[in-house]
Amino acid sequence: MRRSPLVAALLAIAVSVPLSSLQPAAGVRRPAGPEPAAGTRTPEASTGTRLADRRSLVTGDRFYEMGAEDGSYPATGFHTRGEMGGFWTPPVKLLDGLWFAVDGRWLSAGRYTSGWGYQRMDLGRHDGVRITRTDFAPDGLRAGLVGLRLTSTRPRTVRLSVDAHSELMKVYPWGETTPSQTTYNLKDTGSVAGGSLLFREDGTPPVENAEPHHYAALVGSTLAPVRTALGPAHRGPQGDVICPASGPGTPTPPDRCDDTAYGKGTGGRLTYSVRVPAGGRTVWFSVAGSDDGVAAARAAQRAALRDPAGLLRAKVAARRALARDTRVDLPGDRLLQRSVAWSEQNLADSVQEARHLQVRVTHAGTTYPAPMGTVAKARWIGAGFPDYPWLFATDGEYTGFAAVAAGQFRAIEDHLRALRDVSEVANEGSGKVVHEVTSDGQVYYGANGDAGNTDETAKLPSLVALVWRWTGDDAFRDELYPFAKANLRYIFDHLDADGDGWPEGLGNVERTGMGEEKLDNTVYTIRGLRDLADMARSVGDTATVRWAGRKAAGLERRFDHAWWYGPKATQYADSLDDPGNVKVFQRHWIGLTPVEAELVRPGRPDGPLAPVGHARELVAQREGPCYTGTYGLFHTGTGATTDPGGNPGATCDQAVSSVKSERSIFTLTTSVMAVAEAALGRMGAGQLARYTTANATLQLDPGVWELPGAMPEIAPSPDFVANIDQPFTTRSMALQAWGTYGILWPVVHFQLGVSPDIGRNRLSVVPQVPDGQTRVAGRHVRLGTGSVDVRAERTSHRLTTLVHQDRSWRLTVGAVLPAGATVASVRLDGHRSSYDVVRTARGREVLVDAGRGTGTTRLAVALR
Repeated sequence: MRRSPLVAALLAIAVSVPLSSLQPAAGVRRPAGPEPAAGTRTPEASTGTRLADRRSLVTGDRFYEMGAEDGSYPATGFHTRGEMGGFWTPPVKLLDGLWFAVDGRWLSAGRYTSGWGYQRMDLGRHDGVRITRTDFAPDGLRAGLVGLRLTSTRPRTVRLSVDAHSELMKVYPWGETTPSQTTYNLKDTGSVAGGSLLFREDGTPPVENAEPHHYAALVGSTLAPVRTALGPAHRGPQGDVICPASGPGTPTPPDRCDDTAYGKGTGGRLTYSVRVPAGGRTVWFSVAGSDDGVAAARAAQRAALRDPAGLLRAKVAARRALARDTRVDLPGDRLLQRSVAWSEQNLADSVQEARHLQVRVTHAGTTYPAPMGTVAKARWIGAGFPDYPWLFATDGEYTGFAAVAAGQFRAIEDHLRALRDVSEVANEGSGKVVHEVTSDGQVYYGANGDAGNTDETAKLPSLVALVWRWTGDDAFRDELYPFAKANLRYIFDHLDADGDGWPEGLGNVERTGMGEEKLDNTVYTIRGLRDLADMARSVGDTATVRWAGRKAAGLERRFDHAWWYGPKATQYADSLDDPGNVKVFQRHWIGLTPVEAELVRPGRPDGPLAPVGHARELVAQREGPCYTGTYGLFHTGTGATTDPGGNPGATCDQAVSSVKSERSIFTLTTSVMAVAEAALGRMGAGQLARYTTANATLQLDPGVWELPGAMPEIAPSPDFVANIDQPFTTRSMALQAWGTYGILWPVVHFQLGVSPDIGRNRLSVVPQVPDGQTRVAGRHVRLGTGSVDVRAERTSHRLTTLVHQDRSWRLTVGAVLPAGATVASVRLDGHRSSYDVVRTARGREVLVDAGRGTGTTRLAVALR
């Protein structure tokens, strides 16, 4: 893993009212106040503890803001140390922060609330005026909005001031790259124009191949200021503690900083005389910006301030509309039900867009060449905030499963197009997929000359196939199919030097001591071949059907013998070392990929690459304390005490590993374990629910979260201190999209059993109600241009599956039999029906061909 460490509208969302299909989450509060207007409410998650230590976040697709939950803006992030927070319109940062004062007293929050698409802070009472602050970023605008709601029981006038401190800075270079931001970043200037603060950075950095630029940021309000001021400070109540630049030999930074050695910003203040009537009023502020000069920034500001309350209503309405897809009812696991809803919002929070990306390959930050070309527009699901909000292949290729399950088809289609577009420029049509692309088009890693990121090239064809199966979008398939073909051809032409079929190069895990051929690369290449062959069959490309099918079949026959590490450990080797394909076992999380990855093979049930016996052995062992902690699966498990360097933790086998354990728990590793459990039908106590609960707890338990409602990157772990207890400059991501994979995919694909092939007008629904539960249900699961509703019920004597489809797909309906149960009878819509019992990795499945048509189908399986 690559990581190191509003009048009516504002009042309306000040009250938390869950959607009717949801249960209130832990931490959800309903403060006193008027009932909100219809259509302007969402579930909320709130906290009132340690606000100064918690990061806050609001996002739009062209703007985002990160500070602290008390309303302060500490220096945040590590790529350019301390500069990754504040206000951004990709690819440029605009401000370090924004601070408010009333009658000379700086405002600080006593409670913080996350809603769907907005955040709110309770700023307390000041001289009889109650103040709340709501921040949001309208989609489609390079601007963010802040609404201060001032409420008083009698008319009064207050003096309202806002401080802003600029930091106009491009997303790349970073602090320790060549060049560094110490050289690239230019000095900002400040002025007052049209009642707004105007900050500019104009010029050409003294760096070879740097282009002249014209960055601009505007801070203004719907009101006219009565006084203005400019100067180098203007950070509200914050001081001038400076974080040093990062790198070898540099000083250790303080635990909390206000600015950084990279910073070259300036500041300003706007002061207003505000008449507050009885009942209150809302004052709106906008932060707007551009990397294309003042005129573009001014246009964004005008658009934002024209109707702020209307934009907020539109934002909330869009998020409520999104929540109408994949509405689940899980009476046996309400925490998971709530996590499904919040995970859908986390995905929407992560969508980003940039224009005119100048694609340049920097080879892990060591060079700064001239651009190789331009991508006019890119949209993607950002990996994580604040340090990874840009385009990644690895992240998107896991998050894509969550996106289709949530019905967010456009987001993942755009993500895959962006990967294709940047890769084709950066790698000159070779077929290799880039790894990491910042929002200005800089390709940090994944060019032809960079070793590896093989897994990302192997996974992309599977994502194209996945999207096509769920959407039936033949045009999308046809657009991406040539690139998918080129992906796998590249692997076998360039990344299999010894010709044994096991690809070489780096994969998801980049650790010392690994052999040239990695397990995850192998698994995802085999899956990619099967998915490519399936798409080739659909477009009539018989040559590719034969090539990919034969390749996959040959590798599948040899896989288990080549990679199974038993008997010392009932696991797969993490890599093979050449010469001789020597098995190297290090207990990394990628050992689960032979179970997690689902293969689609003609004439066989979909399921894992691993034989079921080995799959169950390895997953059962991973449930033990050498692999699993309180909040999920370790990155690298513990083992024999004779391992080099010692291995703290439990011992589950006597295999000697060449690396020390890493008991950090990533929400991705836990997601992969959750999917592996579900793929084997392991839905008993301590199995699937243990891992879905772990990720959901991080997101929704106020005793654990840092940012309410947000899926983080890394959980509190034996080898990872909780983010809230770390400096702001060393934390992992507050929101990381990939953790949604382990929530949405197990629920929709395995518990509800939705498995579409909409490109061929086919749909299979084979639910599995978890042990100890009686019902799971989902409504409006999007498929193609329609949707499906599923309800599955389980008693000791009967399994019932109800499917309602609004399109005429050929339906296979079924149920997974409980262990030891046999079938007494099967009825379809009340009539006795023929059926098949098919043994799959999930267990024995009862399957019935329900034919084609719309409406509701009811399957009843009597057990004995």
